[in-house]
Amino acid sequence: NKEKDRSQNFFALGMAFWMFDRPLEVTIDWINQKFAKNPPVREGNIRSLETGYHFGDTSRIFQHRYRIRPATLPPGTYRKVTGNTALAMGFVTAAQKMGKPLFYGTYPITPASDILHALAPLRNFDVRTFQAEDEIAAMGSIIGAAFGGALAVTGTSGPGIALKSEGMNLAVALELPMVIVNVQRGGPSTGLPTKVEQSDLLQAMFGRNGESPMAILAPYSPSDCFDIAIEACRLAVRTMSPVVVLSDGFLANSSEPWMIPNADDIPPIEYAHPPAVISNGENGHEPFLSYKRDPETMARPWAIPGTAGLEHRIGGLSKAPVTGNVSYNPLHHEQMVRDRAEKIARLAEIIPEQEVFGPQSGELLLVSWGGTYGAVRSAVVQAQSRGLSVAHAHLRYLNPFPRNLRDILSRYRQVVVAELNGGQLSFLLRGRYALNVQSYTKVHGRPFTIGEIVARIEKALG
Repeated sequence: NKEKDRSQNFFALGMAFWMFDRPLEVTIDWINQKFAKNPPVREGNIRSLETGYHFGDTSRIFQHRYRIRPATLPPGTYRKVTGNTALAMGFVTAAQKMGKPLFYGTYPITPASDILHALAPLRNFDVRTFQAEDEIAAMGSIIGAAFGGALAVTGTSGPGIALKSEGMNLAVALELPMVIVNVQRGGPSTGLPTKVEQSDLLQAMFGRNGESPMAILAPYSPSDCFDIAIEACRLAVRTMSPVVVLSDGFLANSSEPWMIPNADDIPPIEYAHPPAVISNGENGHEPFLSYKRDPETMARPWAIPGTAGLEHRIGGLSKAPVTGNVSYNPLHHEQMVRDRAEKIARLAEIIPEQEVFGPQSGELLLVSWGGTYGAVRSAVVQAQSRGLSVAHAHLRYLNPFPRNLRDILSRYRQVVVAELNGGQLSFLLRGRYALNVQSYTKVHGRPFTIGEIVARIEKALG
């Protein structure tokens, strides 16, 4: 009956606690707090939890128990985070480190909606959320927010990126800083909304008309989503360009212990707005040069609308260098295209060099990116413990690639790229470095298992 079914989830949880030899006390304390105002439900849930535990102990439904040893963690204060929650906290932190409001404009879509849910209550941190009527409006809203001087972010999944692509392309031409999060899911079309895939990498690289380069980053764990969010904002402001963060459904909904950082240890995100220009009388003042680039970063000035003397024109039409005036001059167009590409390419000079886990040269290197990190790294550790010579390189920066990546790939006789798509990263690596890169792919809507990766390692090493 209905009353009996109400607590069946706690019965199942009790069985799981017995199977993994976990204590009940923490959960019982939570039930007491959660259902304090409803004693019958509270007592029923506790009784069901304990009954499930004892059923596991007295029945023969399970042949084995699993004892999970405590993880070895550095000293610190921890909380559990999912990837989406960590992204939200990272964006808030980035905004605080810039001293700017955070504007998050989005349209709800699985599996990215939790970012909006996490940010919406944070108005006290100068967070402004906007649930738009569609993906196109959401993209337009963050373009306006970035033009107005806010830290602008949007989040979506693959189908939403398809709709946002025209606006993303406009943002490249406008050269405004913003972050676009794609929490990837199975495709194409509506596909597998609640399943995982890494099939939007080429879309992020090339899914717009014209030469439209963007920096692309990918977190490797739920807690790394926090760091990637801050890094994406830093690179967006440095380049005055959109940055894409490629998360995925596995990271979005997975959780792990995250050591809460000391806010003072996170460096500020530096930026500058050009100051107002005061007229000097009859002669006025020199016109504002909206596309006069910083010689180091190639970024144009981030001028806030309404600032005296900084009036300028923006839009999607091709522009002249330096002045930003509309221009159809062929040489002007080519220079602007190459300048936008160059400022993304120059990021390779400041992002960290790629690290390798295991032998620094030899027979086999496994390459991975995104949420495949856990399975691939665990498989490599397992293989190494059995004496197999295998190394692992996990990429967080996908455009541009780390400056030492070519050298790393060339030091191994075999390079195998494991990814949850048809071979998109391996395609990019072959095209960029002209190396014989092998693909190991899976498109089941489910993550790799450790056993699958170990089997591929054994096959490669014969």
